[in-house]
Amino acid sequence: GGSAGYDHKGMGITARGAWEAVKRHFREMGIDTQTTDFTCVGVGDMSGDVFGNGMLRSPHTRLVAAFDHRHIFIDPDPDPAAAFAERQRVFDLPRSSWDDYDKAKISAGGGVFARSAKTIKVTPEMKALLDLASDSVTPSELMRAILKARVDLLWLGGIGTYVKAASESNVEAGDRANDAQRIDGREIRARVVGEGANLGFTQRGRIEYALTGAGGSGGRMNTDAIDNSAGVDTSDHEVNIKVLLGDVVARGDMTIKQRDKLLAAMTDDVAAHVLRDNYLQTQALSVAEADGAAGIDAAARLMRALEKTGRLNRAIEFLPTDDELVRRQAAGKGLTRPELAVLLAYSKLSLYDLLLPSDLSDDAALAEELTGYFPPALQSDHREAGFRHRPKREIVATVVTNALINRMGPFFVEETTERTGRAASEIARAWLAARDAFALEGMWSLVEALDNRVAASVQTDMLRSIAASSERIVRWILAHAGAHVDVAAWIATLKTGVRELLDAADDWLDDDSNAAAAARRRDLAAAGVPADLANRVAALEALVAGPDIVRIANVSDLDLSPDGEW
Repeated sequence: GGSAGYDHKGMGITARGAWEAVKRHFREMGIDTQTTDFTCVGVGDMSGDVFGNGMLRSPHTRLVAAFDHRHIFIDPDPDPAAAFAERQRVFDLPRSSWDDYDKAKISAGGGVFARSAKTIKVTPEMKALLDLASDSVTPSELMRAILKARVDLLWLGGIGTYVKAASESNVEAGDRANDAQRIDGREIRARVVGEGANLGFTQRGRIEYALTGAGGSGGRMNTDAIDNSAGVDTSDHEVNIKVLLGDVVARGDMTIKQRDKLLAAMTDDVAAHVLRDNYLQTQALSVAEADGAAGIDAAARLMRALEKTGRLNRAIEFLPTDDELVRRQAAGKGLTRPELAVLLAYSKLSLYDLLLPSDLSDDAALAEELTGYFPPALQSDHREAGFRHRPKREIVATVVTNALINRMGPFFVEETTERTGRAASEIARAWLAARDAFALEGMWSLVEALDNRVAASVQTDMLRSIAASSERIVRWILAHAGAHVDVAAWIATLKTGVRELLDAADDWLDDDSNAAAAARRRDLAAAGVPADLANRVAALEALVAGPDIVRIANVSDLDLSPDGEW
């Protein structure tokens, strides 16, 4: 990034991105990490970018144990407010270590211990916290006990691969320096793992934890590529912003000093954009995970399609064989989140490669997909520079890929291609038209505004419902659009009529459909969903023939509004 750019540690962006994943895991367990105390162990220290910033994300984090390459920190019963303040103080010190932590603020039975010690005396409080039986342990034994602790969160912010699968050897883990500390995924009893660091787990270790960790019931985690993606995403934005502003500077419309000032002023907007990506990617995984065993067939078809094109090697990615998929399905189990995370990535890579050479990026109807990638200051003051941006095709392809798959899941494009025979670029066009004609962005926003207000399962249910309706609409557009989907034309054709129709949905449904829609509204309302959103979701589900009605109304010049003469 050069001397002027985005300081990842100063922004805390990698940790903040990973914390979006942590918050979602806890939210799906009915816990708000920002208002409710929870216990945590971790790998790293407060001077570290990811660990330090992560341990400042919530004042309700009760960090009971952590270790880095120098020290082991134990605080069996911390006061959340006092401990948070002390972590902040140590974080603000230059080049700090756990030894800088005020020992007087550590609860009884805890302390800071050097990893170079031959043995460490175990206090009664440490025995209770970490289920230790011995009166003394080696540092490696203590660190393994920390990794296995019965806590809410295991936060990985330091360097090293600390978890493998039972079926793997330490050699396969590829990190000899931590062989003595390493444990198996099934041994982890933390309910949630935040993998802010790279390669904290092997992929097989993640899958094992997801299936059999947390005391046998399975634990909640993604992959490092999902959790710590915000750092890379920030760098991508920085490069693309600098390319755009480089053009502005070259034309004499801005000085380098003005550019640097603008870069700094846009820091929060860049962070918000990046964190939004983290929120949506983890949401996509939750929606896909909710399919459970019912999603196995779609996953198998996607994997076979990717293998046929030479893009995917299941063995390398530790994805289930067809035989294993049959066993999972028979047991009523779907793919784990770590496995779904891999397929999410492959589906995005595949779609991007199909969209990039198409003429999608040249469509004037997609102008907002390009400008929306940049912070508001650039959208308003340097919009034309965005259209001159050299990699604008790549940006549009990336934005559309992320938007479509984050909302529709990793299997949608392959499934729709199989059903319709249409190219991925036409499927993307139809989806963009459906999204805007049916004002789905507004519905999604209303669902997401219910975070920590209604059960996460209720939100996921609505998101799945909207996706299913979207898929139906996309297939309808593809069936009626001819060889090429004109995004702007289909939005214009459907938008007004769709909104009028949804407002008058009850008048267009037969008695049975009306009863089903009313029952759906009551169920959503009972779960705490506001009436307007409940009505919209129920109407979208019920009006299967909605696009046909709008099309007929357009041809017949009928008014579909509640007061219309139809």
